[in-house]
Amino acid sequence: MTVRVVLVDDQPLIRSALRVLIADSGDLVVVGEAGTGDEAVTVVARMRPDVVVMDIRMPGMDGIEATRRVVVGPDAPRVLILTTFDDDEYVYGALRAGASGFLVKDMALDEILGAIRVVAGGEALLAPRVTQLLIEEFVRRPATVAPAGPTRTADVITEREREVLTLIGQGRSNTEIAGELWISVATAKAHVGRLLTKLDARDRVHLVILAYEMGLVSTSR
Repeated sequence: MTVRVVLVDDQPLIRSALRVLIADSGDLVVVGEAGTGDEAVTVVARMRPDVVVMDIRMPGMDGIEATRRVVVGPDAPRVLILTTFDDDEYVYGALRAGASGFLVKDMALDEILGAIRVVAGGEALLAPRVTQLLIEEFVRRPATVAPAGPTRTADVITEREREVLTLIGQGRSNTEIAGELWISVATAKAHVGRLLTKLDARDRVHLVILAYEMGLVSTSR
């Protein structure tokens, strides 16, 4: 199946580079482009893509607000944020707005294509560097997330689920978890689903925070 992609960035050069990269992929196709958040909302509504590669800093409406607007509805696309290291303060806001993951602008080209495929397949993409930012932001702003309740403790999960939660906390995708633990991707997804239920977590991002709360990952670099 071909994955339909919309590129949103105020720098035409970046959009052009991504367009050429995607054109050679074979399984991805660019169906629209936008240079502002306002344009992104319009283009996404018209083209109905599977994935939106979204810049954060743009004139007018930024990528966070644009993300919030395009992810509503049953057929909403997945949003992959395009970020740089000096965008640290935006990471948490973008995840709360509904972004499925992050692309770092200095990633290798094959990693960018892989990231688009990961989120198109329904997974969240939290690269280790971005996961670290998320945890550090949570530490600075503990009131933004409800504290762990009595059921959100390590003793309600199995040893295998603890291993999976640790890897989620390190920013691994389901595919990477499967490879690390020598299990199938379907089994990895099943473990994630059970963790969401047992720990009463809203989403994968919340699992990252819970992994930190349980001491499975830390803020040390």
